Amino acid sequence: MTQDSYVKGIKRIIINEDEIRMKISEAGKYIDSLYDGKPILLVGILKGCFMFLADLARAVSVPCEVAFMAAQSYYGGTDSSGSVDINMDLKQDISGYHVIIAEDIIDTGRTLAEIVRRLKERDPLSLRVITLLDKPERRAVDFKADISLFTIEDVFVVGYGLDCGEYYRNLPYIAEFNTETIN
Repeated sequence: MTQDSYVKGIKRIIINEDEIRMKISEAGKYIDSLYDGKPILLVGILKGCFMFLADLARAVSVPCEVAFMAAQSYYGGTDSSGSVDINMDLKQDISGYHVIIAEDIIDTGRTLAEIVRRLKERDPLSLRVITLLDKPERRAVDFKADISLFTIEDVFVVGYGLDCGEYYRNLPYIAEFNTETIN
C-alpha cells in the first residue's frame, strides 16, 4: 500500500483524539465507582481493542489485571462473515474476578454474544462489557453493552485499533473508511 492510497482510504474523521480521551477518562472513573477498590480483570478482544484497552487500563485506579482473547469474524473484509472463531482464549480461572470485557466495536453482536456466553460459563464474580463504538443498526443478535462510549452510524470505520486489511490501526482517531478505495 502506498502512502497516497493510505490517505485516500480516509473519508472523514468521525471521532477525534480529544473526544476519545475524554470518554475513556469518564469510563475509567465510572469503573472505579462500580468496583470501589475491588480487583478487576480487563479482558481485551484482539486485535482491535489494543489501543482502547491500554488507555482504559490507565484510566482506572482500582487494582486491575489485563488478559486477552482473540476472536475473528471479518477475515480481512468490511463485512462480518457471520461466523465467530475464538483464536485465543483465556488460560486463567476467572471465578474470583470481576471481569470487564473491553471491545473496540460492536457491530452484529455475534462475537461479543459468543464471548460473553463462554465467559459466563466460567462463573466470574461479575461480567460487564464496555465498548468504544456501538453500531446498533447492524445488530444481528440481541446484545447490548453495559457501557458504550460512542454510538455511530452504519459506516465502516478504521483507526484507534480498528483496521481494514490490517492497515489504519495506528491512526489516533476514528475515521470513516472510503470503501471505494478497496481493490
